[in-house]
Amino acid sequence: MKWNIAQSEPAGVAALSSALGLARPAARALWARGYRDPVDARRFFAPALADLHDPYLLAGMHAAVARLRRAIEQHEQVLLYGDYDVDGTSAVVILKKGLDLLGGRPSFHVPHRLREGYGMRSEVVEEAAASGVKLIVSVDTGIRANEVVRHAAALGIDVIVTDHHLPEEELPPALAVLNPNRPDCSYPEKNLCGAGVALKLMDALVAASGWEPARRERLVESLLKLVAIATVADVVPLTGENRVIVKCGLDGLSRVRNLGLRALLDVSGFGEGDSPTAGQVAFRVAPRINAAGRMASAADVIEMFLTEDGARARELAKLLHDLNTDRQQTEAEIARVIFEQCVEQPVTDRDAALVFAGEGWHRGVVGIVASRVVERFHRPAFVLGLENGTAHGSGRSIRAFHLLESLEAMPDLFSKFGGHRQAAGVTLRADRVCEFRERLCAHALARLTPADFEPALEIDAEIDFREITDRSVAQVLRLAPFGFGNPSPVFAARGVEVIAPPDVRNKKHVFLRLKSQGRTIRAKAWNFAERAAELSAGARIDVAFNFEDDAYSASRGYAPWQVILRDVK
Repeated sequence: MKWNIAQSEPAGVAALSSALGLARPAARALWARGYRDPVDARRFFAPALADLHDPYLLAGMHAAVARLRRAIEQHEQVLLYGDYDVDGTSAVVILKKGLDLLGGRPSFHVPHRLREGYGMRSEVVEEAAASGVKLIVSVDTGIRANEVVRHAAALGIDVIVTDHHLPEEELPPALAVLNPNRPDCSYPEKNLCGAGVALKLMDALVAASGWEPARRERLVESLLKLVAIATVADVVPLTGENRVIVKCGLDGLSRVRNLGLRALLDVSGFGEGDSPTAGQVAFRVAPRINAAGRMASAADVIEMFLTEDGARARELAKLLHDLNTDRQQTEAEIARVIFEQCVEQPVTDRDAALVFAGEGWHRGVVGIVASRVVERFHRPAFVLGLENGTAHGSGRSIRAFHLLESLEAMPDLFSKFGGHRQAAGVTLRADRVCEFRERLCAHALARLTPADFEPALEIDAEIDFREITDRSVAQVLRLAPFGFGNPSPVFAARGVEVIAPPDVRNKKHVFLRLKSQGRTIRAKAWNFAERAAELSAGARIDVAFNFEDDAYSASRGYAPWQVILRDVK
């Protein structure tokens, strides 16, 4: 990998270190990420609920709140129209719980991924009208559903759109559109996920309904747990207001009263009092929620979070756990087929974007497989499942390539498409997949260079082994939650000596003892066995690494952290 080491300013870092009482490693990491003013850095270092923005800064909020209050007062039926992923189902739960508390009459509809696909559909609106629904609130969807919103109006149904995906030039003709990415919206945090927008709507609604501040704050704290999980799962930047949401929400997961969430944490391996990290949410909690929408029905997720029956909550959590196991096996088989194809026909620099398609590939997992392809080849990729002459699939991208803009350059190919910069979904005729592959590759080839295909390791600062102490590492770890937009800080150390032969475990992982400036540190390197020859005793290497919490080590009386090797030169 290329090492991109951030340039620091020693005098500025020293001033920041002094102002915040930080050791140099954490101060350098803050400086590298642009937090150079002590006030801004202190706010980043210690986010609090008071840092959340006023929900009425969202354009359309006054109209949305007024219409929902009228629906509550007049006992109207309200349909919450969601999406089948973690973000969409969490947003539905947030609005359903809030409206129930306010005396509303909410029901919900979440599309079945395989039968209905993504987005709002006119036939669902027609069924809602037939059952007496007068107001539909979309959550995590709807920003491009202009025709469906018009159809609802013709049937006498008002629509409030709450979404975070990028809009088209024309907004849906809804009664209100809540989306921080509206061109005319001045809301400070443009990267809210769908559940974050739903939280803002509910916060504004309870305030307008006369709830005293303390009660309103308790509701927000309760809902933040789900919003935090959704924010991590939707891979939006964990900076700004999202950092506040995730930090406070994850802290709250050590105290969970919701029976469904408690059961979900249990099957994910977290007991009472545990607070999962953002990384653990991303790899252990969120996939189980997503598995329902990918492999079966996302309605099971909403039922799990809403039920007051502990046995039913545990039953549904077990179902999600089993579905996730099925998802992993299905995903692994598709990835195996793709990577075998790449051995037979190697990927070159002329293949600036990749499109793979297979008959019967499960639509519920192709997005995850696309992510694995991007990780392997570091270029945009789509993975499509072919069914009855139609291709459905998902794409993922690299930082240098805007996926949605690429699709907007060839809209004639698709019967449906949408998404954002890093992820998108498409539906097209199967006989046009080859044309899609050629046009996407040509589009990417005109915008990317071979350098864009090289994975890069962003390094926050160089570090001296003598600076690595329990105190300094604890401060670095306080920059969590780590994830997209705020990765775990990476440090580089030069001329480090390997002082013992590498200990290779399970033919995959390597354990090392490294020495520099008279200090010896033990490091772990995951999936590094094939590079063990570079790590022979006596070798002098440059190392890039980060720190992780290590509760197991702490429980045995050792340091409560570990060094994780990312790369060596």
